[in-house]
Amino acid sequence: MSGAGVTAPPAPQTERTAGDDVAVLSAPHTGRTVDGGVAVLPVPHTGRPAGDGAVPSVLHVAQPVDGGVAVYVAAVAADQARRGWNVAVACPGRGRLPADLDALGVRWLEWEAGRSPGPCCPGEARRLRRLADGFGPHVVHLHSSKAGLAGRAAIRGTVPTLFQPHGWSWLASHGAMAGAALAWERTAARWTGLTVCVSEGEAALARDRGLRGNLTVVRNGVDLDRFRPADAAGKARAREALGVSADDPLVVCVGRVTRQKGQDVLVAAWEEVARRCPRARLAIVGDGDLRPALRTGPGVLFTGAVDDARPWYAAADLVVLPSRWEGLPLTALEAMACGRSLVASGIPGLREVVTGETGALVPPDDDQALAEALVRRLLHPELARREGEAGSARAAGFGLRDALDRLAALTSRAAGIGGTPGPGVGCGGAAGSVFGRGGSSGAGGFSADSSRDSSGDFSRGFSGDFSRDSSGDGASDPPDGGTGESSPVTGAGDSGGTESPVTGGVPESADDGTGEPSPEDGAGDPSGDTMAGSRLRKTREDRGLDGHCQTPCGQ
Repeated sequence: MSGAGVTAPPAPQTERTAGDDVAVLSAPHTGRTVDGGVAVLPVPHTGRPAGDGAVPSVLHVAQPVDGGVAVYVAAVAADQARRGWNVAVACPGRGRLPADLDALGVRWLEWEAGRSPGPCCPGEARRLRRLADGFGPHVVHLHSSKAGLAGRAAIRGTVPTLFQPHGWSWLASHGAMAGAALAWERTAARWTGLTVCVSEGEAALARDRGLRGNLTVVRNGVDLDRFRPADAAGKARAREALGVSADDPLVVCVGRVTRQKGQDVLVAAWEEVARRCPRARLAIVGDGDLRPALRTGPGVLFTGAVDDARPWYAAADLVVLPSRWEGLPLTALEAMACGRSLVASGIPGLREVVTGETGALVPPDDDQALAEALVRRLLHPELARREGEAGSARAAGFGLRDALDRLAALTSRAAGIGGTPGPGVGCGGAAGSVFGRGGSSGAGGFSADSSRDSSGDFSRGFSGDFSRDSSGDGASDPPDGGTGESSPVTGAGDSGGTESPVTGGVPESADDGTGEPSPEDGAGDPSGDTMAGSRLRKTREDRGLDGHCQTPCGQ
């Protein structure tokens, strides 16, 4: 691996405003039958909690299908299937996730959904509603913001719902769009039984922005059997296999190449690193929409996407993660578990795992500070070695097994196994929980004034146009002028953005918190001759709730 700017071969019509789409997604269900959708074999569903001794039925919903979220969803679904649960994953039929699920023997249901919002959103919600009704879950678990948007708009709390943002959506944009994303989260909170954050920092961001519902933290975990430190011989073998000189210091960055992950900052910093450490090499392991915009430089290798990053961790002298925001990235835990010093952005999530003993934290978007931290460790390899050893020890506290066990316990409670879930699991805790019987179908434990502004109009704070979808495949152009950044409404934690993860940049006008629509506002009673309407209406009746289904999917 030598030379400048080497690119390695990859490893084996209608414009609408954001307010338009939110209005459609928030509208009452009309009960009209909609043709099309994805055919699935229905699974009998009583509409009742699973109860003691029963087998939980869990539907995971995921978009995106690549990157850390895909790895996480596959691990969780496989673990729950091994417990004997009835598990399926609804996701697009492309990308890494379906292939991983096939390899693990986990059932998946094709759900066509793009990563950005637009005219496709109502159709995506309708398709997901039909999938959920056919599968008949006791619990729906929504992963990342696009699934959170479609899932909560479709299900509306008629089935116990877990939402796991994997990075908040408002961090992916700025100005009015960030405010719109935050306003949506407040509105959708009433249909969220429990929000599962992957780090304390992610939970703190929610509380700081006034999301006062049921939040819990289940920190991401790493498979400590798969990600282990390589000895000197293992490092040498990895370098030989990858074509890296045994004598060249190697810095590795693993992750999707997007604005969120900050590889543009890293490439800018590398100019100074290369000047002071001319033998150093940088491997950017991954692919994404930012790649064409990145200029190459001396000693920089773009590997493309890889199925297994462990050889790169083994070959590395240190690992860098210059993200602008994160939940708690798996790549950070993987690098530490592999015994590598980690230079990362000092942002929520990463601050919980990177300490002065395990690496360095630098301000996001600061290429000079990033260069200094890298150069210091390249010039003092013994420092990097000590930090790697400390990181390996620290990663032992982030084992995947603990995370899976805790998530399984929360899901079991949501399904009604072992008794009615208590506070912290149902919407609004013990009273008014859609996870138990009795109570109201109220505001989900959120302040009654948390999602509507003084005008009573949720769409206030939206400006400009949603992405246009002219391809017909559910994918849409970015609303940011073509940078490839995902919308703040649907792309959280998985795409680019411009706001600091610390400040969020949410305008005060979008956060004046003077009123929330009643959960019964606009509630429609779906027609009894639609399977989806009748079955999910029965679900609410059996749970002791009202008989109204508040989904938008029958339009």
